[in-house]
Amino acid sequence: MTARRPHRRRDSAASPRQALAGSSFGTRLFLALTVVVIGCAASAWLVASALAPGIFHDHLGQAGIDHNSSQAAHVEEAFAWAIVLAWGLAVAVAVLLALAVSWYVTRRVQRSLTAVTTSTARIAGGRYDTRVPSPGLGREFDELAVTVNELARRLGATESTRRRMLADLGHEMRTPIATLDSYLEALDDGVRTLDDDTRHVLREATHRLGRLAQDITAVSRAEEHLTRIRPVPTTTGVLVTAAVDAVRERYESKGVDLHSRLDDSMVVSVDPDRLGQVLGNLLDNALRHTACGGTVTVTSRRAGNDRVEVTVADTGEGIAPEHLDHLFDRFYRADTARDRSHGGSGIGLTITRTLVEAHHGRIRAHSDGPGRGARFTIELPVIAV
Repeated sequence: MTARRPHRRRDSAASPRQALAGSSFGTRLFLALTVVVIGCAASAWLVASALAPGIFHDHLGQAGIDHNSSQAAHVEEAFAWAIVLAWGLAVAVAVLLALAVSWYVTRRVQRSLTAVTTSTARIAGGRYDTRVPSPGLGREFDELAVTVNELARRLGATESTRRRMLADLGHEMRTPIATLDSYLEALDDGVRTLDDDTRHVLREATHRLGRLAQDITAVSRAEEHLTRIRPVPTTTGVLVTAAVDAVRERYESKGVDLHSRLDDSMVVSVDPDRLGQVLGNLLDNALRHTACGGTVTVTSRRAGNDRVEVTVADTGEGIAPEHLDHLFDRFYRADTARDRSHGGSGIGLTITRTLVEAHHGRIRAHSDGPGRGARFTIELPVIAV
């Protein structure tokens, strides 16, 4: 029994600490403020009680009042009671007001922390539409709310992209997988032989699966803004010239005329590599759907006081009106503008739109119909020089 007593004493001594550790932050903050307020009030009371009577006693002597007289005793007693009543009431009111303010502040802080905790729990549970309202407790709490909301938004965008990507990928993989399955089954049944045509079909199917794997990674990084954007001031003339020079040899080998027209070369803040990728995708798309003897023109011109337009126009196959609204959807192909036989996976324009929007711009497509060419216009904000 004697060996257990120290152990029980340690448990009883640790229990208040354990109880405090299990309390909420608001409770602990209120208790801390209460201790501070009561300590300050007690200190003020002790200082006043210790110093005030002596100072008053000295002033009575300076005023010529005998310290041993009944008059001095009565005055000092009246002063002591006045100190007790006045300081007691003042300290009590001050303590109550301080505790009321402390309670109000801790309630607001606790509510804000509870809102953040509840929201993060919902976000962890998959409810990415959860948002934390601004608590109005200062810049740090407002930044915390903004950070949590941005975290929820990005997680929601990532989850949405993941779901759409899996659905699109599953839909897009059906064709090459079905081709492989049917040809392998035909080989097993002896209906087909492993000749050059069969090898070509099987190789095309596997190559297409490989392209899908690469494209799905590229578009997911672009849509989730994992592609790092490093904007620098440059001109649309420099961007257009660089993009045209990069593809000119391929255009010449196919016999397609490529022209650039710089009506207005405006200053923009963009990432030259990413905008070069955008223009490269559009020029590749135009070359793919423009026959020998056709023309592709890249134009830069002002569009209002604070915008500039870069247009890639071709005289190629054109696009039917019902396809225009879906050109930038993942894996979408129109029969004329995005035919599978051209080798495109239907994802280049999706990446193009994502990169343009990352530069606070927008892109749109226009065509007068099949056989009448197509025009893709990028609109970017102009920066002041």
